[in-house]
Amino acid sequence: MDNQLTVKEIHCESALTRLKRKIPYGWDLNIYRGCRHACRYCYAIYSHQYLNSDGFYDDIHVKSNIVDVLERELSSPGWKREVVNIGGVTDSYQKAEETWQLMPEILKLLIKYRTPAIISTKSTLPLRDFDLIDELSHITYINIAATITTTDENIRQKLEPGSAPSAERFAMLKQFRKTNASVGLHVMPIIPYLTDSRENIEALCIGARESGVHYMLPGTLYLRGETRKVFFDFIQENYPELFPPLQSMYKTGGAGKEYKDSLYRVVNELRKKYGISSSYTRPMKEKMK
Repeated sequence: MDNQLTVKEIHCESALTRLKRKIPYGWDLNIYRGCRHACRYCYAIYSHQYLNSDGFYDDIHVKSNIVDVLERELSSPGWKREVVNIGGVTDSYQKAEETWQLMPEILKLLIKYRTPAIISTKSTLPLRDFDLIDELSHITYINIAATITTTDENIRQKLEPGSAPSAERFAMLKQFRKTNASVGLHVMPIIPYLTDSRENIEALCIGARESGVHYMLPGTLYLRGETRKVFFDFIQENYPELFPPLQSMYKTGGAGKEYKDSLYRVVNELRKKYGISSSYTRPMKEKMK
Protein backbone atom coordinates (compact mmCIF):
# COMPACT_ATOMS: atom_id res chain seq x y z
CA MET A 1 0.00 0.00 0.00
CA ASP A 2 1.00 3.63 -0.47
CA ASN A 3 2.84 4.75 2.66
CA GLN A 4 1.63 8.35 2.28
CA LEU A 5 -1.16 9.00 4.74
CA THR A 6 -3.15 12.17 5.24
CA VAL A 7 -5.47 12.24 8.23
CA LYS A 8 -8.26 14.80 8.55
CA GLU A 9 -9.23 16.15 11.95
CA ILE A 10 -12.85 16.08 13.06
CA HIS A 11 -14.44 16.81 16.43
CA CYS A 12 -16.84 14.51 18.21
CA GLU A 13 -19.64 15.52 20.55
CA SER A 14 -19.51 12.17 22.35
CA ALA A 15 -16.76 9.59 22.67
CA LEU A 16 -18.88 6.63 23.75
CA THR A 17 -21.69 5.16 21.68
CA ARG A 18 -24.30 3.11 23.48
CA LEU A 19 -25.04 -0.14 21.68
CA LYS A 20 -28.58 -1.37 21.24
CA ARG A 21 -27.76 -4.61 23.02
CA LYS A 22 -24.93 -5.85 25.19
CA ILE A 23 -22.86 -8.46 23.33
CA PRO A 24 -21.50 -8.69 26.13
CA TYR A 25 -20.46 -5.05 26.21
CA GLY A 26 -22.73 -2.02 25.97
CA TRP A 27 -20.49 0.73 24.64
CA ASP A 28 -18.29 1.40 21.60
CA LEU A 29 -15.43 3.88 21.32
CA ASN A 30 -13.94 4.67 17.91
CA ILE A 31 -11.04 7.09 17.52
CA TYR A 32 -10.87 6.98 13.73
CA ARG A 33 -13.23 7.01 10.77
CA GLY A 34 -11.98 4.80 7.97
CA CYS A 35 -9.25 2.20 8.31
CA ARG A 36 -5.88 1.81 6.66
CA HIS A 37 -5.83 -1.96 7.12
CA ALA A 38 -7.99 -2.13 3.98
CA CYS A 39 -9.55 -5.50 4.73
CA ARG A 40 -11.54 -6.49 1.66
CA TYR A 41 -14.36 -7.94 3.76
CA CYS A 42 -14.76 -5.08 6.27
CA TYR A 43 -18.37 -4.75 7.38
CA ALA A 44 -17.87 -1.07 8.32
CA ILE A 45 -17.27 0.27 4.80
CA TYR A 46 -20.86 1.57 4.82
CA SER A 47 -19.99 4.02 7.62
CA HIS A 48 -18.16 6.37 5.24
CA GLN A 49 -21.48 7.21 3.61
CA TYR A 50 -22.07 9.57 6.52
CA LEU A 51 -18.97 11.50 5.44
CA ASN A 52 -20.08 11.54 1.80
CA SER A 53 -16.92 9.60 0.99
CA ASP A 54 -16.19 6.32 -0.74
CA GLY A 55 -12.58 6.21 0.44
CA PHE A 56 -12.91 4.07 3.55
CA TYR A 57 -9.38 2.72 3.13
CA ASP A 58 -7.56 5.99 2.52
CA ASP A 59 -9.84 8.86 3.57
CA ILE A 60 -8.98 8.62 7.27
CA HIS A 61 -10.45 10.94 9.89
CA VAL A 62 -9.35 11.33 13.52
CA LYS A 63 -11.53 12.55 16.36
CA SER A 64 -8.84 14.84 17.68
CA ASN A 65 -10.81 15.94 20.77
CA ILE A 66 -11.84 12.45 21.82
CA VAL A 67 -9.64 12.29 24.93
CA ASP A 68 -11.21 15.39 26.49
CA VAL A 69 -14.71 14.23 25.59
CA LEU A 70 -14.07 10.75 27.00
CA GLU A 71 -12.84 12.15 30.31
CA ARG A 72 -16.00 14.20 30.62
CA GLU A 73 -18.09 11.06 30.10
CA LEU A 74 -16.07 8.74 32.36
CA SER A 75 -15.99 11.31 35.17
CA SER A 76 -19.76 11.70 35.10
CA PRO A 77 -21.52 10.56 38.29
CA GLY A 78 -23.78 8.45 36.09
CA TRP A 79 -20.95 6.39 34.59
CA LYS A 80 -21.26 2.80 35.84
CA ARG A 81 -17.87 1.50 34.65
CA GLU A 82 -19.39 -0.72 32.01
CA VAL A 83 -17.21 -2.53 29.49
CA VAL A 84 -16.13 -0.36 26.57
CA ASN A 85 -15.32 -1.95 23.22
CA ILE A 86 -12.51 0.09 21.69
CA GLY A 87 -12.50 0.03 17.90
CA GLY A 88 -15.74 -1.77 17.16
CA VAL A 89 -15.99 -0.02 13.79
CA THR A 90 -12.40 0.89 12.90
CA ASP A 91 -9.13 -0.37 14.35
CA SER A 92 -7.82 2.01 17.03
CA TYR A 93 -4.27 0.80 16.41
CA GLN A 94 -4.22 1.40 12.68
CA LYS A 95 -1.35 3.31 11.04
CA ALA A 96 -2.66 6.78 11.94
CA GLU A 97 -2.29 5.93 15.62
CA GLU A 98 1.50 5.80 15.21
CA THR A 99 1.35 9.57 14.73
CA TRP A 100 -1.64 10.65 16.80
CA GLN A 101 -0.90 8.49 19.87
CA LEU A 102 -4.37 8.84 21.34
CA MET A 103 -4.61 5.32 22.75
CA PRO A 104 -2.06 5.93 25.55
CA GLU A 105 -4.15 8.87 26.76
CA ILE A 106 -7.33 6.81 26.53
CA LEU A 107 -5.73 3.97 28.48
CA LYS A 108 -4.67 6.44 31.18
CA LEU A 109 -8.31 7.52 31.49
CA LEU A 110 -9.46 3.90 31.75
CA ILE A 111 -6.95 3.42 34.55
CA LYS A 112 -7.99 6.63 36.29
CA TYR A 113 -11.70 5.78 36.16
CA ARG A 114 -11.25 2.01 36.57
CA THR A 115 -13.14 1.26 33.38
CA PRO A 116 -12.97 -2.21 31.78
CA ALA A 117 -12.38 -2.48 28.04
CA ILE A 118 -11.98 -4.73 25.02
CA ILE A 119 -9.41 -4.09 22.31
CA SER A 120 -9.34 -6.10 19.09
CA THR A 121 -6.76 -5.30 16.43
CA LYS A 122 -4.88 -6.44 13.36
CA SER A 123 -1.84 -4.40 14.39
CA THR A 124 1.07 -5.03 16.75
CA LEU A 125 1.07 -1.40 17.89
CA PRO A 126 -0.57 -2.27 21.25
CA LEU A 127 2.91 -3.42 22.31
CA ARG A 128 3.87 0.27 22.40
CA ASP A 129 1.32 0.63 25.21
CA PHE A 130 2.27 -2.61 27.00
CA ASP A 131 2.93 -0.97 30.38
CA LEU A 132 -0.39 0.91 30.41
CA ILE A 133 -2.35 -2.19 29.41
CA ASP A 134 -0.50 -4.18 32.05
CA GLU A 135 -1.39 -1.59 34.69
CA LEU A 136 -5.04 -1.58 33.65
CA SER A 137 -5.12 -5.39 33.71
CA HIS A 138 -4.33 -5.32 37.43
CA ILE A 139 -7.13 -2.84 38.13
CA THR A 140 -10.03 -4.17 36.07
CA TYR A 141 -10.93 -6.35 33.12
CA ILE A 142 -9.08 -5.68 29.87
CA ASN A 143 -9.23 -7.94 26.85
CA ILE A 144 -6.57 -7.86 24.14
CA ALA A 145 -7.49 -9.82 21.03
CA ALA A 146 -5.87 -10.19 17.65
CA THR A 147 -8.04 -10.83 14.64
CA ILE A 148 -6.20 -13.34 12.45
CA THR A 149 -7.88 -14.93 9.44
CA THR A 150 -5.06 -16.91 7.83
CA THR A 151 -1.49 -18.09 8.31
CA ASP A 152 -0.87 -17.88 4.55
CA GLU A 153 1.01 -14.63 4.02
CA ASN A 154 0.22 -14.51 0.31
CA ILE A 155 -3.49 -14.50 1.09
CA ARG A 156 -3.06 -12.13 4.05
CA GLN A 157 -1.22 -9.54 1.96
CA LYS A 158 -4.00 -9.51 -0.61
CA LEU A 159 -6.92 -9.75 1.79
CA GLU A 160 -5.69 -7.36 4.52
CA PRO A 161 -2.85 -5.39 2.91
CA GLY A 162 -2.49 -2.86 5.72
CA SER A 163 -2.45 -5.36 8.58
CA ALA A 164 0.53 -6.79 10.43
CA PRO A 165 1.82 -10.25 9.40
CA SER A 166 -0.10 -13.01 11.17
CA ALA A 167 3.01 -14.40 12.88
CA GLU A 168 3.71 -11.00 14.41
CA ARG A 169 0.16 -10.81 15.75
CA PHE A 170 0.54 -14.22 17.40
CA ALA A 171 3.83 -13.04 18.92
CA MET A 172 2.04 -9.98 20.30
CA LEU A 173 -0.60 -12.14 21.98
CA LYS A 174 2.13 -14.22 23.61
CA GLN A 175 3.67 -11.04 25.05
CA PHE A 176 0.35 -9.91 26.53
CA ARG A 177 0.02 -13.22 28.36
CA LYS A 178 2.67 -11.73 30.66
CA THR A 179 0.02 -9.28 31.87
CA ASN A 180 -3.19 -9.97 33.73
CA ALA A 181 -5.24 -9.25 30.60
CA SER A 182 -7.62 -11.66 28.94
CA VAL A 183 -5.97 -12.60 25.64
CA GLY A 184 -7.92 -13.88 22.67
CA LEU A 185 -7.80 -14.93 19.05
CA HIS A 186 -10.64 -13.79 16.79
CA VAL A 187 -10.83 -15.82 13.58
CA MET A 188 -13.18 -13.47 11.75
CA PRO A 189 -14.30 -13.78 9.12
CA ILE A 190 -13.72 -17.30 7.90
CA ILE A 191 -14.04 -17.04 4.12
CA PRO A 192 -15.39 -20.06 2.22
CA TYR A 193 -12.95 -21.61 -0.25
CA LEU A 194 -10.19 -19.19 0.78
CA THR A 195 -9.50 -19.46 4.53
CA ASP A 196 -11.86 -22.24 5.65
CA SER A 197 -9.61 -25.22 4.97
CA ARG A 198 -8.90 -27.63 7.78
CA GLU A 199 -5.19 -26.92 7.28
CA ASN A 200 -5.62 -23.18 7.83
CA ILE A 201 -7.88 -23.56 10.84
CA GLU A 202 -5.50 -26.09 12.38
CA ALA A 203 -2.56 -23.74 11.80
CA LEU A 204 -4.50 -20.97 13.56
CA CYS A 205 -5.23 -23.31 16.48
CA ILE A 206 -1.54 -24.20 16.74
CA GLY A 207 -0.67 -20.50 16.80
CA ALA A 208 -3.33 -19.92 19.44
CA ARG A 209 -1.96 -22.72 21.63
CA GLU A 210 1.63 -21.53 21.30
CA SER A 211 0.54 -17.98 22.18
CA GLY A 212 -1.35 -19.21 25.25
CA VAL A 213 -4.60 -17.41 24.43
CA HIS A 214 -7.52 -17.71 26.82
CA TYR A 215 -10.01 -18.35 24.02
CA MET A 216 -10.52 -18.57 20.26
CA LEU A 217 -13.63 -17.04 18.74
CA PRO A 218 -14.59 -17.84 15.12
CA GLY A 219 -17.06 -16.10 12.83
CA THR A 220 -18.17 -16.66 9.24
CA LEU A 221 -18.14 -14.11 6.44
CA TYR A 222 -21.22 -11.91 6.17
CA LEU A 223 -21.78 -9.63 3.20
CA ARG A 224 -24.09 -6.66 2.99
CA GLY A 225 -24.29 -3.25 1.36
CA GLU A 226 -21.10 -1.75 -0.02
CA THR A 227 -19.01 -4.53 1.54
CA ARG A 228 -20.59 -7.05 -0.80
CA LYS A 229 -19.46 -5.14 -3.90
CA VAL A 230 -15.95 -4.48 -2.55
CA PHE A 231 -15.50 -8.13 -1.61
CA PHE A 232 -16.71 -9.58 -4.91
CA ASP A 233 -14.63 -7.08 -6.89
CA PHE A 234 -11.63 -8.30 -4.90
CA ILE A 235 -12.48 -11.95 -5.57
CA GLN A 236 -12.94 -11.36 -9.30
CA GLU A 237 -9.57 -9.67 -9.53
CA ASN A 238 -7.52 -12.00 -7.32
CA TYR A 239 -9.37 -15.34 -7.18
CA PRO A 240 -11.66 -15.43 -10.23
CA GLU A 241 -12.12 -19.19 -9.93
CA LEU A 242 -13.83 -18.62 -6.55
CA PHE A 243 -16.28 -16.04 -7.84
CA PRO A 244 -19.00 -18.46 -9.09
CA PRO A 245 -19.14 -20.69 -5.98
CA LEU A 246 -19.00 -17.72 -3.61
CA GLN A 247 -21.71 -15.86 -5.49
CA SER A 248 -23.84 -19.00 -5.39
CA MET A 249 -23.28 -19.42 -1.65
CA TYR A 250 -23.92 -15.74 -0.88
CA LYS A 251 -27.25 -15.17 -2.59
CA THR A 252 -28.17 -13.49 0.68
CA GLY A 253 -25.96 -11.89 3.34
CA GLY A 254 -24.73 -15.09 4.95
CA ALA A 255 -23.71 -18.64 4.14
CA GLY A 256 -26.30 -21.34 4.69
CA LYS A 257 -26.83 -23.34 7.87
CA GLU A 258 -25.46 -26.56 6.39
CA TYR A 259 -22.15 -24.90 5.53
CA LYS A 260 -21.83 -23.19 8.91
CA ASP A 261 -22.70 -26.34 10.84
CA SER A 262 -20.05 -28.29 8.94
CA LEU A 263 -17.45 -25.55 9.42
CA TYR A 264 -18.04 -25.19 13.15
CA ARG A 265 -17.78 -28.95 13.64
CA VAL A 266 -14.24 -28.70 12.28
CA VAL A 267 -13.46 -25.62 14.38
CA ASN A 268 -14.79 -27.22 17.56
CA GLU A 269 -12.92 -30.46 16.89
CA LEU A 270 -9.64 -28.60 16.42
CA ARG A 271 -10.13 -26.30 19.40
CA LYS A 272 -10.70 -29.39 21.53
CA LYS A 273 -7.65 -31.12 20.04
CA TYR A 274 -5.39 -28.21 20.98
CA GLY A 275 -7.04 -27.43 24.31
CA ILE A 276 -8.34 -23.98 23.38
CA SER A 277 -11.36 -22.57 25.17
CA SER A 278 -14.36 -21.35 23.21
CA SER A 279 -15.55 -19.06 26.01
CA TYR A 280 -15.14 -15.39 25.20
CA THR A 281 -16.96 -14.27 28.35
CA ARG A 282 -15.47 -16.55 31.02
CA PRO A 283 -12.39 -14.35 31.68
CA MET A 284 -14.64 -11.29 31.87
CA LYS A 285 -17.01 -12.91 34.36
CA GLU A 286 -14.13 -14.12 36.53
CA LYS A 287 -12.46 -10.69 36.57
CA MET A 288 -15.62 -8.71 37.23
CA LYS A 289 -17.13 -10.81 40.03
